[in-house]
Parts: sequence; structure tokens; C-alpha cells
Amino acid sequence: MKRVILASNSPRRRELLARMDIPFTAKGVQTEEFINTSLPLGKAIEEIARQKALAVKESFPEDIIVGADTIVCIDGEVLGKPRDKQQAFEMLKRLSGRTHQVITGVAVLYPQEEITFHQHTDVTFYSLHDDEIWEYIDTNEPMDKAGAYGIQGKGAFLVEKIVGDYYNVMGLPMASLYRVLKEHG
Repeated sequence: MKRVILASNSPRRRELLARMDIPFTAKGVQTEEFINTSLPLGKAIEEIARQKALAVKESFPEDIIVGADTIVCIDGEVLGKPRDKQQAFEMLKRLSGRTHQVITGVAVLYPQEEITFHQHTDVTFYSLHDDEIWEYIDTNEPMDKAGAYGIQGKGAFLVEKIVGDYYNVMGLPMASLYRVLKEHG
């Protein structure tokens, strides 16, 4: 049986993959995350996930490598991780009362095959008062997350509804990934 290696430093991705009862090892990777604007956004995110997986595959060419990357976008603009609390406030204010998209690209690299896909989820926030936003920012939860929130934590209180895969918003579309891994042994 081939070993599964998660090309990620994300504790959320590790938690989600562990829930699938698939034995795996996590290997953190640092790659340049450049969105290729000549590609459709979903394909561009797949390519970032693929680059992460390829960086790990160099050391483990006979194993199954899983890479992933998640973005938040609104009005066609990608919202990354906030650099400071003021930027987190601006992002959350922009998301307030609106629907935005969360897209996760996934790459699964086998010794002789590559499979990439992406999942898209629409997330709608409640209309938020400035004091609610600052209260959330004061938890420090938004500071290491794309779009300045984590749906699996206190950020859940900001979300009115989602259409799509909840786990995609956390950073790993479990059902889709499970099916790819199952289909390919």
C-alpha cells in the first residue's frame, strides 16, 4: 500500500484528512503562491496545489502526495491572509452582508498519474456591525486565514449560510478527495 503524504502545514487540513481514517504523514512545504491570471481562477488554484505537491514529491516519488490551496474571493478579487488587524477589519467589512466564494484547489500526485480538481462554495455573511468585527478580530483567529475568518471557529458566528461543501471552506473538500483516493486505490 502506498503511503499518503499531505503537502501542508495547515492544522485544519491535517485534522480533516485524519477524519477520513486514511493513514498519512504531513510534510510542510513553502512554495511561492502565485495566481496565474491567464488561467480561470479554479484552474489557477489547482496549479498552486500542484506546485505544493510537486515540491514534496521530489523527496517521495513513490508515494501519493496531496496538495491543497484555498482562496476567498469577492467581486473577482482574491482576499489573502490579512497582514494586520486593520486589513482584517477591511476584509470582514467588505464581506459583511454579502456572498463570497471559497475555492480550494487539490492535487493528488501518484507515481505515474496526476489528478487535480477544485471545489467552489458560496458563503454569505450576516450584516456585521463594526464592534462585532473588532470583537472577532480581537480573538486573533482571523490573522492566519484567507479572507480573515475561519468557519470552524468563532468565524462561524459571522456566516448566515453556505451553498456547497462546508469542509471546502475549512480548506479541504473531504468528500471529493475521498472519492479520488478511493477510485485510484
